[in-house]
Formats: sequence, structure tokens, C-alpha cells
Amino acid sequence: MIEEKKQKNWFARNWKWAVPSGCLVLLVLFGLFAGGIVYLVFKMIKQSDVYEEALHMAVQNERVMESLGTPIEEGLFVSGSINTSGSSGEAELAIPVAGPYAEGTIYVIAEKRAGRWHYQLLEVEIDGEAERILIIGEGP
Repeated sequence: MIEEKKQKNWFARNWKWAVPSGCLVLLVLFGLFAGGIVYLVFKMIKQSDVYEEALHMAVQNERVMESLGTPIEEGLFVSGSINTSGSSGEAELAIPVAGPYAEGTIYVIAEKRAGRWHYQLLEVEIDGEAERILIIGEGP
């Protein structure tokens, strides 16, 4: 009698590399998904009118230009939040900026009423300096 050896299926023969490869693919896909979400959130914040107005007002300020130097470039990672509902809303942002002389952060607190943003606070903190540059709002 001839004994036939039963051949193992594909997974049984290749599990040692298939399982780690499958896990790696899942991790990469999850990372791409999470990165895509973060990218979209930052893009939406940077395209908001309050972000663009605040950045424009801050980088056009003489004291800010003297402290940071020109050209002033915005940083990648904005923090804070923007909540809008129709013609009303609120925003609280920290926008990183950098110039040839220094780096800093633009702080914005604003409220949207009747379709227009009203700034309660717009100031720039220059790294290494104790006093912030007040553009809109009340001083200390």
C-alpha cells in the first residue's frame, strides 16, 4: 500500500510571514486613515476666514514684523477650535509662525455674530520674550 502524504493548505505553509504582513498592512492602513483625518482637520482650520483674517492682521503688524523678521511663514500644527453654526460661532486658536529672526505664536479668541468675526483677543507671543504683542484686545 502506498501512503499518500496530505499536502498542507496555503495558510498552513505560509502563516509565518502572512500573519505579520497582514498586521503590518492593517497598521499602515490605520496610520494613513488617521493621518488623512488630521490633514483634513488642519486644512479646514487653515481655510477658515477667522484663521486667514487673524494671520493677515498679525503678520502686517509693525512690531511683529520687527520681532520675527520677514517673510513670516505659518507653521504646520494649529491648535484650538472653531465652532460655527450659520452666521454665528466662536474660535480659539494658537497659530505658530516663524520668521528669519524668531518664532512665535498668534493667539486668537473671536466670536462670530451676524456673519462677521469680532476679535476679543489677538496677540502674538515671540519665543524668548516675556511680553506679548497685543494687536486687538485688552492689555494685562
